[in-house]
Amino acid sequence: MNSKHYLTNKYWVIIIALFCAVLWGSAFPVLKLSYSEIGIASDDRSAIIVFAGMRFFLASILIFLLTTAGLRQSPKVERAILPQLFLLGLLQISLQYFFFYNGLAHTSGMKAAILSSASTFFVVILAHFVYRDDRLDFRKLVGLIAGLAGIILLNSGEDFTLDFSWQGEGFMILSGLVSAFGTILAKRISKAVHPFVLTAWQMLLGSLLLVAAGLPGLKPHVLVFSNKAALLLIYSAFLSAAAFSLWYAILKYNKAGEISVYKFMTPVSGAILSALLIPGEHLTVNMFMSLALVALGLVIVNYHKRVPKEGY
Repeated sequence: MNSKHYLTNKYWVIIIALFCAVLWGSAFPVLKLSYSEIGIASDDRSAIIVFAGMRFFLASILIFLLTTAGLRQSPKVERAILPQLFLLGLLQISLQYFFFYNGLAHTSGMKAAILSSASTFFVVILAHFVYRDDRLDFRKLVGLIAGLAGIILLNSGEDFTLDFSWQGEGFMILSGLVSAFGTILAKRISKAVHPFVLTAWQMLLGSLLLVAAGLPGLKPHVLVFSNKAALLLIYSAFLSAAAFSLWYAILKYNKAGEISVYKFMTPVSGAILSALLIPGEHLTVNMFMSLALVALGLVIVNYHKRVPKEGY
């Protein structure tokens, strides 16, 4: 049985899509635990972005190896497309994860997991202005309202007073906005570049920018890795490489609208895993209700009525 069977079989596609979403969700507690294990202070931005750069540099190497050794696909790209890849790396990796890593350092893993879903809603809004065949309609508006209600509820305390900081929740939302712009750009570039090659190059270029920006301000003996910290770093690189590779593989043979609905599991799994793995974090009634609203919004926004399958 060849690999194409697993990438086209309905049940295997669902399993792979959910597996990717859970991998992405696991990043939230893993990174919070990494900060604690390495001893990175929440206000040490140089250490935070160098650490982010290390993760995505390792992930890019893993994807380059998979692409060349496993898929027999050349990693070379035309010189003319390098500026677009550089811009994509700047958006999808450097800027997105600058906001993501710094935001995560100033908020809980559970809140970050739920706020990360904002990128999906931003993509829906941007697509309305970029693509003629992807306009906002009543269904999408209902989904956006449900998601926005969930995010507002998430930032309300137990007594429903606004609990929001720009360095924490604000940066997580900005991360989602930058990611949405990157997604629109990636969709354009993917017509000319193999998805795996595209992902590897964006991670490599973006990670080098992060390291270059963070190194000048890095204090001596800050990023000291214990065995546990090294394993957490390797896992975070692996989850990025595996999730992106598997996701693009099923995208090749399936409609994006039919599988993107399963991304609702990313904030769900991220919040649950954070509650289980991070000391002092636990699900509250507010968070549970917020999670339900955000998941519902994602399902509504991405829902497509099934139509007879086209040939691929």
